[in-house]
Amino acid sequence: MTASSSPVPHAGRRTFLIGVPALGLLGLTACSKVPDTIRIGVAQPLSGPLKDLGQDLLDGALMAVDQLNKEGFKVAGKVVKFEIVAADDKADAGAGKAAAQQLITAGVSAVIGHLNSGVSIATAPLYAAQLIPQLAISTKPEYTQLGHPTTFRLVANDALQSKALGAFSAKLPGASVYAVVDDNTPYGKGLAELALAQLKSREKNVAVRVSLDDKGTDFGALVSEMKERKVDTLVTTLSDFQVIALTEQLLSAGVANLNIVGGDTIKTEGLLKINPAIGRIYATTPIVGASEFGGGREFVARYLAKHRHPPVYGAHYAYDAVYAIAYAAREAKGVEGAALVEALKKGDPLAPVTGSMRFNDDGEQRYGSVSVYRLQGGNWSLLTRSDVW
Repeated sequence: MTASSSPVPHAGRRTFLIGVPALGLLGLTACSKVPDTIRIGVAQPLSGPLKDLGQDLLDGALMAVDQLNKEGFKVAGKVVKFEIVAADDKADAGAGKAAAQQLITAGVSAVIGHLNSGVSIATAPLYAAQLIPQLAISTKPEYTQLGHPTTFRLVANDALQSKALGAFSAKLPGASVYAVVDDNTPYGKGLAELALAQLKSREKNVAVRVSLDDKGTDFGALVSEMKERKVDTLVTTLSDFQVIALTEQLLSAGVANLNIVGGDTIKTEGLLKINPAIGRIYATTPIVGASEFGGGREFVARYLAKHRHPPVYGAHYAYDAVYAIAYAAREAKGVEGAALVEALKKGDPLAPVTGSMRFNDDGEQRYGSVSVYRLQGGNWSLLTRSDVW
C-alpha cells in the first residue's frame, strides 16, 4: 500500500545487515546451489515522515527470519540461515534506486520493497535485470504492468481500491456534493482519478476537484471553495497529518458534519487525534489488519511482546512475504533467480498470518481485497470488505 513518493530530506544513507555477523556471510558456494545464508533485502522508508510504516515492515520481516532460523528451515535437505539486509529508500525514487543497488551488491536473493508506488516502479528494472523477485506493498497498477517477471504485489492494487473509494462514497446516506482532493503523488493522484471516475459514472455532483502536494498544511483556498460550494463529502488521498490540518481549518471556517472518505494514508494512529466534530470519517485500504486474520492474534501478541506496541501498518504482510520467499527457495531447491520467480508464481506458499500469499502470473495478489473502516469511539472499526466492489 502506498503513500507519497516525493523526496524526504534526510542526511546520509543507511544500509543494515541484520541476522548474522558480516564476516560470516556466505553467498552461493562453489559446490552447491543452496547457500549457507539466504539474504532477503528490505527496502523501505526508514527515515522521514513515513519511517514508522517502513520500520513496521522491517520489523515484520525480522520476526519471520528469527522464527525460520529458530526452526532450522531446510532447502534441498540443507539447513540454511536467513538474513535481512535493510536499506533506507527515504520514500524517494532516486534514493530508492541507490538502496536497490546496495541490496543487489549485497547479494540478496529477493527484496521486500517498496512502500511507495513511485519508488517500486523506479527500482523494478534494477531488480529485474538481476532476476531478483521484488515483493512490494505498493498499490499502483502500473507496477505489475512494466513487463518484468520479477514484480510481485502483496496486497490488492489501486484499481480495486479506487472502486471501493468511489463506490462507498457514492452510497453514503445524505452525500450530495463532493470534493475530490489528492496529494499529487503517483499513488494519491492515480487513486483519486480512478475514484473520481467511479463517482462520475454514478452521476454524482463533484463540485471541487483539486491536486495539492504531499507536504502542505495551509488549506485556506480549499476551505473557502468547499464552503462556497457547500461540499458535504470529501474524498481524499491526503496523508493523516494533512487531513487533521484541513479539518481544523474547516471547523474554524464553520464547516462541520462532513463525510470524509480517504485512502490508507489516513488509516493511522495519528488520525485518532482528529476533532470528531468534523463528522464521519472512513478509510479504504487493501491493508487488512493483522488481528482480522486467523493467524493474526498470535502474531500481534508476539509483536507486542517484542516491540511494546501493536503493528502500525503491514508488518504481517512482510512477515508472510519472508515465508513466501523461503517456500519458493525450497521449491526451487535454491535461490537461482528464474527458478525462484517461477516458484513464487506457481506455488501456494505457507502464509502463517494472512493464510494466503498466492500470486497470479502477472505478479498480482490473487486474493487481494479492500476494506472500509470507520473512525468511531477513538478506534478504527471494520465496516465491510470485498474483493470485487
